[in-house]
Amino acid sequence: MPEEKEKKEKKEKKEKKEEKKDYYKGVGGRKTSTARVRIYPDEKGDFLINEKTVDEYFQTDKQRKQANQSLKAVGEEEMKVTVLVKGGGMNSQAEAVRHGLARALEDYNEEYRKKLKSLGYLTRDARKKERKKPGKKGARRSPQWRKR
Repeated sequence: MPEEKEKKEKKEKKEKKEEKKDYYKGVGGRKTSTARVRIYPDEKGDFLINEKTVDEYFQTDKQRKQANQSLKAVGEEEMKVTVLVKGGGMNSQAEAVRHGLARALEDYNEEYRKKLKSLGYLTRDARKKERKKPGKKGARRSPQWRKR
């Protein structure tokens, strides 16, 4: 009997998940940057980052391309995207946007997961700046050695 209840609960959860949403969200990160991404599949519009267009926000083509990579990979370039990104530098922010966008696209359509995962867009890059240690000049650099 308890197994039947569990099955019913799982079905109900699946049905709730399949409900049509206005937007799908994903949170991405890289170093100290975090990006909160929302995609609106039913609306056609701009790709806004902190209420600016991608071209206004990112200065270099490399950063613009990096932010758009997840959308281009799945061929969904026409939907409206809004992003709130904070912290870090411009390059890490672009990577955080790509990561958050990949997670939002996965939430929108499970079939995109395989493609995004194979390209490495769903994996958070765990590398961060290493802390300075006592007795050292930086994280690992030692003071210059003196014989006398």
